[in-house]
Amino acid sequence: MNPELFDVPVRELRRDFGEDPWRLVVHGLDPALSGQDETLFSLGNGYLGLRGNHEEGLPLGSHGTFVNGLHETWRIQHAESAYGFAEHGQTIVNAPDAKAIRIYVDDERLNLASSEIVDMQRILDLRAGTLTRSLLWITPTGKRVRVETRRMVSFEARHLATIEMRVTVLDADADLTVSSLIINRQDLGRIHSEHPGTAAATADPRKSEQLTDRILDAGPVLHDGARSVLSYRVRNSGMGLGVGVDHDFDGGSDGSGSDAEWRTRVETSADRVRHMFQGVARAGRTVRLTKTITYHSSATAGLTEMIDRCVHTLESVAAEPPAARWDDQRRFLDGFWARSDVRVEAEPGVQQAIRWNLFQLAQASARADGRGIAAKGLTGSGYSGHYFWDSEVYALPFLTYTTPFWARNALRARERMLPQARLRAAMLSEEGALFPWRTINGEEASAYYAAGTAQYHINADITYALARYVSATGDIEYLLSGACDIPVETARLWTSLGFWHTDADGERRFHIHGVTGPDEYTTVVNDNLFTNVMARYNLRFAVEMVRRIADEAPEHYARLLSRLRLDPDEVEAWEQASEGMCVPYSEELQVHPQDAHFLERETWDLAATPPEQKPLLLHFHPLVIYRFQVLKQADVVLALLLASDEFTREEKRRDFEYYDALTTGDSTLSAVVQSIIAAEVGYRELAYRYFDHALRVDLDDLHHNSADGVHIASCGGVWMMLVQGFAGMRDAGRRLSFDPRLPAHWGELSFSLAWRERRIGVTLEQSRIRFELLEGERPVAVQVRGAEVEIVPGAVVDVALADQGADLGAFRGLSAGILPRDGETGVPSVTVAEVPTVTTSIPTLPAEAAARE
Repeated sequence: MNPELFDVPVRELRRDFGEDPWRLVVHGLDPALSGQDETLFSLGNGYLGLRGNHEEGLPLGSHGTFVNGLHETWRIQHAESAYGFAEHGQTIVNAPDAKAIRIYVDDERLNLASSEIVDMQRILDLRAGTLTRSLLWITPTGKRVRVETRRMVSFEARHLATIEMRVTVLDADADLTVSSLIINRQDLGRIHSEHPGTAAATADPRKSEQLTDRILDAGPVLHDGARSVLSYRVRNSGMGLGVGVDHDFDGGSDGSGSDAEWRTRVETSADRVRHMFQGVARAGRTVRLTKTITYHSSATAGLTEMIDRCVHTLESVAAEPPAARWDDQRRFLDGFWARSDVRVEAEPGVQQAIRWNLFQLAQASARADGRGIAAKGLTGSGYSGHYFWDSEVYALPFLTYTTPFWARNALRARERMLPQARLRAAMLSEEGALFPWRTINGEEASAYYAAGTAQYHINADITYALARYVSATGDIEYLLSGACDIPVETARLWTSLGFWHTDADGERRFHIHGVTGPDEYTTVVNDNLFTNVMARYNLRFAVEMVRRIADEAPEHYARLLSRLRLDPDEVEAWEQASEGMCVPYSEELQVHPQDAHFLERETWDLAATPPEQKPLLLHFHPLVIYRFQVLKQADVVLALLLASDEFTREEKRRDFEYYDALTTGDSTLSAVVQSIIAAEVGYRELAYRYFDHALRVDLDDLHHNSADGVHIASCGGVWMMLVQGFAGMRDAGRRLSFDPRLPAHWGELSFSLAWRERRIGVTLEQSRIRFELLEGERPVAVQVRGAEVEIVPGAVVDVALADQGADLGAFRGLSAGILPRDGETGVPSVTVAEVPTVTTSIPTLPAEAAARE
């Protein structure tokens, strides 16, 4: 447990976003919060993302326009290379910025960093899917100018974004220039390196590499009146990009949009296009500019094709009534919230924060359409835009149980990576497939193998997400269409990587050595418990799936055997390995060691570590951290959740108590799991405090890096904490079960779940849990604390609850008595680490010395 999470009263950390549970509202302008607000007010749809930059540019954290999968590659410069090291890094490209609009009144430019601004307000509307802003500008000559903007990234048309700007000079006529730009910010103004393809190192491995060479090479262009379309080729990756804009301008004089007092002009260059509208703004009349924006990308198509696709999108939008796109956006989100909303009767701010987190999941995944879900979505360049195991473990549960087709699309991204995964396994002298720990294009991009490539558990995480999807949907057709290759090839990896050994107790067990689990503060170990438990899950699912296909679809089974050269004896070997898997356990401490030698290490004294030296990964060499019992994120505790039915309640309690006291909280992935297991075992107050922390990680910038983008996995974790933690939902054995743990000060928690082509409404109160079949005609059976309940159409089923589970009171950490004691002193025999002195500067670590947040 990280004491820092709880040593400040909760309310002192809060930012005020207003009281509306459907809108985030910020008044005024604080330049110090620019980077964070650009993240919080980002808009996206899974394919296209726009950071919440002001149209005028300043104040600024960092500009950002991102297209999912659009990336540059560069050769990794290893200090000492070795066979099999990742050779090429991948970094998301900052696409040309079409958000920029500048305003000049009487030749004075509106500059939010220096102009006199009063009455400013920004609103992120979670139902409308829009970002609006209103401000009053007092010009140097005393004229009052009202500027209003409205922005969206379309969910219906994934290549489309729109910005609408309204300018009203309130007091008197004024000369007005509205200048709309497309700017290649990725390259404009860059000092070019003499070494093509290199990347500048960063001291913080959570941030993106800074490429020092030109990235976007300009291609064909089209300029036609108020329309401009540009094309670019990404220099090393070879990807193509098109960006196009249309302008609809109304000068406000007669509403026709063709007032003779207004002049238009276009200035063009390879990296910058400017459309200017100049004239006289009449007092009290509103001048309007609607900027329609489109982006297209491809790994194979030519640049002329990119221009054609952009033109097609712009023409399609122009053929519709102007209000249609805004109505479509609201209609799409009405459907999303009907499926996905989680409603709570809780203290002020909680409902708003929950919905903001769920909205981020939609923005990261809804229209990814077969592309991956990046760790930061499309809200920032943090982690270089890479996909990690985070999406399978933390984001896909939400998608699977609310909008299953989005989950299927996300899994398709992994399916498309299988060819590279097979090559990677062969390079590491293994059979089957090894998925990359971090990637955009399917190739491993982790330059630091100890905390990267060694995380073989990525294979099991992907198979786990696939298995949950199939269980929740019954979509066997997806497996038969080719997704069945994933569990087969990952199972092959485990039986190739592991080995049989007769242990000291005479038992023959299957061991897996030389791997890293989710905890990146402990690397390249033997028998990491999380890895072994999840590998066992992977192997069992592969066996079950192959045998099911053999029984239910013999023609597909024959093709599977032929296509993958699969022998039934191989399936038998998987089953034997799963049953013989080594799962470390300490009889002395009555806990599961994180790995075979974890308990032999010294214990880091977190209480004695000053705040200036956290997170540890930025202040200590990896070799210092690796010598101690100290966790970046919950490892064993995560296994307790994902393989919940394989551990007893008592085992979970003891494991939780042991590892919670050693966990730094340096990872946003950790509080989620700690909250869920704390709730299950009975530490209800602690569970809520972890929930409260994870709920507001980005809203209150609790990890001081929200400016780099939203923590999408933590957003998914919010749904998990509500549904799996407080409602106690589990899905082991293809059956939904509930064991509620509603916080004592909450009145109600309600949500819906997609399950086998039906939708179940769930409402939890302190004294009961209620079920209703919202969609579907077939009954559904669920369990509530071991008792079966049948949910039938047209009826509400109430189940009385005697309580909300055990309440063990406050958690006492290391004093809980689970560690061995020295003599009669009553002091736990914990070897206290000698913490190095506070560093005066953050050292430059290898690119991924301790991996990610």
